[in-house]
Amino acid sequence: MIPFRDENPVRTFPLVVVALIAANTVVFLYQTFLPLPEQVLFIYTHAAIPAVLLGKAQLAQVLPHEVRTAAILSDLPAVQLQPTWLTIFTAMFLHGGFLHLGGNMLYLWIFGNNVEDALGHFRFIFFYFLCGLVAAGAQILMSVNSPAPMIGASGAIAGVLGAYYMKFPRARVQCLVFLFFFVTVVMLPAGLVLMLWFLLQLLQSLQAQSPQGGVAVFAHIGGFIAGWVLVKRFEPRRRPRFVNWSR
Repeated sequence: MIPFRDENPVRTFPLVVVALIAANTVVFLYQTFLPLPEQVLFIYTHAAIPAVLLGKAQLAQVLPHEVRTAAILSDLPAVQLQPTWLTIFTAMFLHGGFLHLGGNMLYLWIFGNNVEDALGHFRFIFFYFLCGLVAAGAQILMSVNSPAPMIGASGAIAGVLGAYYMKFPRARVQCLVFLFFFVTVVMLPAGLVLMLWFLLQLLQSLQAQSPQGGVAVFAHIGGFIAGWVLVKRFEPRRRPRFVNWSR
């Protein structure tokens, strides 16, 4: 089941969502057209690597052997961002392929515009990155010794999904449903779609052989819970309406 559109109009143009989609796309195109080993070095130097972030390893130690050798031969420095915690944020703009990027940006476009509309542009910026930070922390906590690079905006976007679930559970979402060789479109409540997504992440976390590689399901779970909990705190306060009794 793949959601592709919701029926939930907005009052304002989603400036931040569009900017995030554009930034993620530009970074992905840049990294894609880099020659090897520059491409892999770019990913490793800007990805969030738990073992490096927690001081258990140096960047040069976690690089793949063939990339490390090629970097030495090409005189390419493997320079870690300083301070290293910046990689938690730069990693949110890296993706491992077109499907990775496309899926994340599709979910951000469908559900992010309404959350931005509800919170306001500036609050949404802080909300998005805070959810991404919590998501990264959840994944790092479950894989403290992992040398695998964590990349992708899915943790922050999971926070957006959690906020949407909290704010608009009755909104209608159009989804593609694949039934063997047939594809159909169904209209489902957003609360059901997003809860099924969250339950899938929980199921994948139970089935995962190791949290140190593959899909960062713990980032998805942590981000979703963060968005669900934090959205109320980021909502703008409504000014009390005073009734003028004078005539």
